[in-house]
Amino acid sequence: MRIENFIRFDASSPRILGLVRNQNILVPRIQLCKTDEVPIGGALKIETAGLILALFRTGSEFYTTDDCCTHGPGSLSEGFLEGEVIECNFHQGKFNIRTGEVVLPPCTVPIRIYKTVVEDGTVYIEV
Repeated sequence: MRIENFIRFDASSPRILGLVRNQNILVPRIQLCKTDEVPIGGALKIETAGLILALFRTGSEFYTTDDCCTHGPGSLSEGFLEGEVIECNFHQGKFNIRTGEVVLPPCTVPIRIYKTVVEDGTVYIEV
């Protein structure tokens, strides 16, 4: 089944935003990068469309969260990734990158996650 795409350009970002039909609802889609730009077991910081994101790759799976730790000024894309858990580089709090939930204090507030889609070797988020 082919998803119907509608494309528009966002002047505030060099990326193309698309709208995809998902269960008869148009969902905005933002292009992040090519899959080969993110190392397996690694992360990439992406600033686009007014968002600062951390894109993680675990094997063939990709997950996207806000890059800023909810506890302090740490950048999650600069943290230590083990499986689906990212350790913040600031106070060593941990989050599950799939669910956003806190795994280890001192963090207490979950991080925002984004639905991440891979299509034709390109990574997108739906917002």
